[in-house]
Amino acid sequence: MESKLSSIAVVSTEMDGVASPKPAPAQVAVQEEAPTPDLRLVIEDRGPHGGFVYKTIDRRTGEVVLQLPREEVLRLREAAGYEAGAVIDTSA
Repeated sequence: MESKLSSIAVVSTEMDGVASPKPAPAQVAVQEEAPTPDLRLVIEDRGPHGGFVYKTIDRRTGEVVLQLPREEVLRLREAAGYEAGAVIDTSA
């Protein structure tokens, strides 16, 4: 996200005949508000042994923002030699 800079100038005012000093113009960062995401949750049933896949999808772009389990884990499940627990090596 880009931040925009704008200049602010302070004008001298007089109180009781004494002028206040004029500070130098300052650069102030102005942040634009990010648009509110328009998300939806999709739950896919992958059959009797595939479990469920949870996807958070941006409605405007169709982009998958988050998926659980991740694609890498789904590919591991489909591999011929995959066994449950094969991803983690607990031997010392």
